[in-house]
Amino acid sequence: MTTQTIATTPFNDQKPGTSGLRKKVTTFQTAHYLENFVQSILNAANSIGATIVIGGDGRFYNDTAIQTIIKMCSANGVREVIIGQNGILSTPAASNLIRKHEAAGGFILSASHNPGGPNGDFGIKFNQANGGPAVEQLTEQFYNNSLNITEYRITDDPDIDLSEIGSAQSGHLNVTIIDAAADFVDLMSHLFDFDKIKNLFHSGSFRMRFDAMHAVTGPYAHALFEQIFGGLPHTVMNGTPLTDFGGGHPDPNQAHAKELIEILNSANAPCFGAASDGDGDRNLILGKHFYVSPSDSLAVIAANAYLIPGYSRGISGIARSMPTSQAADKVAEFLGVECYETPTGWKFFGNLLDDNKITLCGEESFGTGSDHVREKDGLWAVLFWLNLLAVKGESVQQIVEGHWKTFGRHYYTRHDYEAIPTESGNRIMQHLQDSLTTLPGQTIAGLAIESCDDFSYTDPVDNSVSEHQGIRILITGGSRIIFRLSGTGTEGATLRVYLERYEPNTAAVNQDVQVTLAKHIAAADEIARITELSGKSAPDVIT
Repeated sequence: MTTQTIATTPFNDQKPGTSGLRKKVTTFQTAHYLENFVQSILNAANSIGATIVIGGDGRFYNDTAIQTIIKMCSANGVREVIIGQNGILSTPAASNLIRKHEAAGGFILSASHNPGGPNGDFGIKFNQANGGPAVEQLTEQFYNNSLNITEYRITDDPDIDLSEIGSAQSGHLNVTIIDAAADFVDLMSHLFDFDKIKNLFHSGSFRMRFDAMHAVTGPYAHALFEQIFGGLPHTVMNGTPLTDFGGGHPDPNQAHAKELIEILNSANAPCFGAASDGDGDRNLILGKHFYVSPSDSLAVIAANAYLIPGYSRGISGIARSMPTSQAADKVAEFLGVECYETPTGWKFFGNLLDDNKITLCGEESFGTGSDHVREKDGLWAVLFWLNLLAVKGESVQQIVEGHWKTFGRHYYTRHDYEAIPTESGNRIMQHLQDSLTTLPGQTIAGLAIESCDDFSYTDPVDNSVSEHQGIRILITGGSRIIFRLSGTGTEGATLRVYLERYEPNTAAVNQDVQVTLAKHIAAADEIARITELSGKSAPDVIT
């Protein structure tokens, strides 16, 4: 083994956030780009003599990047790396491994739900020792290191065969290749009643379809739904991970899971449908001819957690991201526990989970999770719903509508205006900032504006403050309109508009969400001048 110290020039131009560093594959293929960022992390992560977990969603460049990281870990004094077979490891599975093996952290290679392939996106983030995304203080160190880096360390060892489960050596580094699904399935078996779920599958009246979207959850889904529970061979669709996700967009929502939605809306629809995204941390839940919003899913899970073995003692609290509907708040009030409203980003849930302030958490962007790991977990949510169906003996629609009768319904939608010029997005947000003092008391599109603010969050555990997390427009009667600029894309900016209307009597309004929220949609455009400032007359994606 020869360790090389390579001179380099800092040129990293994106500050890592909750989602790590996301760029086009071609950017990561630029000389020294990946190495600069990996070295910047290793310099800050206290990794000498430590164990590091490595894995990704199987997208294009995943295997190349892993080989580079192995050689850099070897050159930087890491003791052991644990890698999923073929470099495949879902984000929640990686979080579990970090916690189980008391690792210093883990490199997760994914651009989540973004498209893959040679012309697609690639991403890398570092999860810290608790299994969750690196906190802001650590990502600040990564970023500052990347601005000042002048060299990186790497060995010239040959590549490791990632297809063979077992142990290998890269210089002084121990490389352990594991069955990516085994530890995760074992964890799930301690949370859920697998026997009851098996009985549901064997009842003769139950069928499900799961869309892995040619992404990371395929191997996990085949193991769980077909091999363990005994589902039919076609239960899992698009179950083979592909470097370009089969040309699709691995985002489990109405815009990109159309094939699955058509199946669940067909005449011979199965009882239950679900999907997960590129790296396995998001979920879509469907019943026969019935869609469950992520906000409602979190609320239903919280209200019924006591029925599930892993949560039978009750929950300590709930957290939701600020744009997520307030449905979970109603459940928390009923249960007598706290419901925390945090900025968007799973790292904000980490402190609450570590301090045992919450058991369950979720985001409207199809992410739900609990204290079993420190990431959102798509398959966990699917298993929760399967266990709930098995226990209650009701359909998905009956469970959700029963929940609405008890707690009322939060009609909710998100409108995304994608790839707008960053300058236009900033102008919209600045206009909203300038309107904060003038909007209260106005009536716009028939809606009475009660108050508005730029959301700021003080962490109840470490007292850290996160400002400018989104503009909230609060409307009389419990409705809200929220505006955020998202940084999860790689081109331009995405303006996300979240619209919510609470109705205690669900029979009193039109059941169509977009119709019910028509006034909110009109008010949002008028308040933010979206059409005028973005140049778009309609959203690109509605979820």
